Amino acid sequence: MNLQEIQNRIVEIRGLNIMLDFDLAALYEVENRTLKQAVRRNRDRFPADFMFELTEEEVDLLVSQNVIPSKSYLGGAVPFAFTEQGVAMLSSVLRSKKAIHMNIAIMRVFVLIRQYTLSYTDLTNQLKALEIRYHQQFSDVYEAINYLIQKNKQQTKQGERKRIGF
Repeated sequence: MNLQEIQNRIVEIRGLNIMLDFDLAALYEVENRTLKQAVRRNRDRFPADFMFELTEEEVDLLVSQNVIPSKSYLGGAVPFAFTEQGVAMLSSVLRSKKAIHMNIAIMRVFVLIRQYTLSYTDLTNQLKALEIRYHQQFSDVYEAINYLIQKNKQQTKQGERKRIGF
């Protein structure tokens, strides 16, 4: 599985990038029931900032965004949501070679997302600094463009009017 396919399975809930239990089970090639059972047996390894259960509203939101095809897809079970740290902790609970290799790939995707977010934040900050620094010049250019647009509209209106007289 390539990194893009893994990235497509990461969603944002509660302001956190998370992966859902059934997606992780598919990646690790284990049954979802088995993954949940391993997590429940090792509950002390998964504090609230590592893993949490989704609320009914969050499940509805995921269904409406087509992350989950329908509520019936879940079979009545509430999905677990794993943060980056929770996914890392899963490697200590699921000890197969497949789980270890897939865990490495997932960690790489989380790092790429974090790097992208940092560069996006940096770019936004730079644009804000430019806007503050050159605010007057930008507003002068904006006013000049607005004047030219209004002037052209007025000339067009004048040209469309019916002439009176000679």
